[in-house]
Amino acid sequence: QVQFVESGGGLVQAGGSLSLSCRVSISTFNSNAIGWYRQAPGKQRELVAQAFRGGRTYYADSVKDRFAISRDYAKSSVNLQMNSLRPEDTAVYYCNKAVPPFTVWGQGTQVTVSS
Repeated sequence: QVQFVESGGGLVQAGGSLSLSCRVSISTFNSNAIGWYRQAPGKQRELVAQAFRGGRTYYADSVKDRFAISRDYAKSSVNLQMNSLRPEDTAVYYCNKAVPPFTVWGQGTQVTVSS
């Protein structure tokens, strides 16, 4: 069963915005905190933001005050609103459980920010 399906990426100019969506299998969504991660070419995958079931959120310093993560309980999805995008935000974005062990990674969604 596919647990995470990411969508919403694209090409945007620096300073622009994008909204990503992660559709999560219902059982996984109801039982876990969910995180957004990204992997830029030649770099390791890194944590971007986390959304916990009680409403608490966490952001990496590099995206704090620019990105906003939220849980949509009606759609069993976790959204990532990205504002004031920078070229260094260019990466493939993935979602998965916020706390290991991770499940199988989806294909991700490409975000490209041009300068």
